[in-house]
Amino acid sequence: MLKENIKLIRKSKGLSQEELAIKLNVVRQTISKWEQGLSVPDAEMLISLSEVFETPVSTLLGEKISEFKVDDLKAISEKLEIINLQLSQRKKDRRKIVHWMQISLCIVIIVIFITLILLNSPYLNWDYSNPEYAVLGVTFHSFEWLFIRIVPVIIIGLIIGIFLTRKND
Repeated sequence: MLKENIKLIRKSKGLSQEELAIKLNVVRQTISKWEQGLSVPDAEMLISLSEVFETPVSTLLGEKISEFKVDDLKAISEKLEIINLQLSQRKKDRRKIVHWMQISLCIVIIVIFITLILLNSPYLNWDYSNPEYAVLGVTFHSFEWLFIRIVPVIIIGLIIGIFLTRKND
C-alpha cells in the first residue's frame, strides 16, 4: 500500500524520482526502493514525504481520514512503530551478516598466512632459466610480498570491525 501511494502521489505531483530525492536529501535509489517495496521510509522520512507531497501521513499509509480522531492517530502511530521495528530488524540482520563476513575473512587470511609459512617460499629453489617457472615464481613472490605487507593492516581493520559489529545486549 505504502509503495503504491508514494509512486501515485509522486507522479500526480509531477515529480520524478530524482526530483523527489533532491527534495528529501536522499539518493534516487532510495525512492526507487520505496516504490518497489524493497525498503520503507522511517517515521521522520514519512513526515518529510507528507510535507513534500502536502498529504497527511495517514494517506501515505493508505487510510483516508476526513478528520483526525484519537483512534486514527493511534493506528498511525502503531503502523509507524511497526515500520521502525522492521527497519531496526533489517539493520540488525545486516550488522550480523557483516560481522560474520569479517570473521570469515579473518579465518581465510589466517589460513593463507599459515599456508605461506608452511610452504616456506618454495619458488626460491626453482630453476628460473625456464621462462614458465620464472613468471610463476615472480607472480607467487609478488603475491606473497603484498600479502605479508598488507594483511596486518587488513587484520587490524577486520578485528576492529568485528568488535564494532558484535551483538550489543
